Amino acid sequence: MRMTRMVAVAAVAALSLGIAACGGDDSDSGNDSSSGSKDFAAGSTMEKLNKAQKITIGTKFDQPGFGLKGLDGKPAGFDVEIGKLIADELGIADDKITWVETPSAVREEKIEKAEVDLVVATYTINDKRKERIDFAGPYYEAGQNILVKADDSSITGPDSFKAGDKKVCSVQGSTPATNIEKYLANKASQLVVFDVYQKCVDALTNGQVNAVTTDNVILLGFIARNEGKFKLAGENFTKEPYGIGLKKGDTAFRTFVNDTLDKIFKDGQWEKAWKDTAGKYVDETPTPPTINRY
Repeated sequence: MRMTRMVAVAAVAALSLGIAACGGDDSDSGNDSSSGSKDFAAGSTMEKLNKAQKITIGTKFDQPGFGLKGLDGKPAGFDVEIGKLIADELGIADDKITWVETPSAVREEKIEKAEVDLVVATYTINDKRKERIDFAGPYYEAGQNILVKADDSSITGPDSFKAGDKKVCSVQGSTPATNIEKYLANKASQLVVFDVYQKCVDALTNGQVNAVTTDNVILLGFIARNEGKFKLAGENFTKEPYGIGLKKGDTAFRTFVNDTLDKIFKDGQWEKAWKDTAGKYVDETPTPPTINRY
């Protein structure tokens, strides 16, 4: 998928308002139509959530286009919309969702401790994480890239870090932080990690690091928020299938979430959610990925 390197001013304006239209206004989402009692298997997670008429979903609060806390105090973005669509299939209205900030380093912990029912948070599916939790999906495939200052021509891709003289920032516990390590001459001196990506962007702005690395669409969101200050350096160098994290061993719930994803892939709700959020930063609407029903 070809990514744009310049984002329209209109997208910047929309983002500066916290993408309120797509995430903060429930009347536009159409997600309340099936809220209420539904028939689910006795004792299933779906039945419990439907009867309680509430759900807790972990997401990011600092990632433009996917999960960004808006001026109204609520997160907005593609991940948030996916969470709302799953809640809707459970018969739970948008205003009955509790959103919990879930940085990369604590996603598995939040699920294991039952502090959340789901995590929808730019969460790459991989075997190591599947040892602790289960995944539904993927619902989107991103690719890792590098963010640099707009006037920096010295970094053209991950190989630029092999000389050992440049620092790169990512988030603790994230796939991008792990992926970039093999390109570093000295991890201890070159890799800087924080708990959230906004701190990485601040470090790049202040000259403390030379680059930030994470998934392409997230970086394009930061470009939109800081018009003219940053750019992408080179092409995507990984594939990152985003999944929905849930409690390990809850096969029925994972099947339900996968079935919900399959439904919204086909009925247009996934495409609408994309175009209203992260799709503002790319030239084309991607094709939904194939669900891995392991």
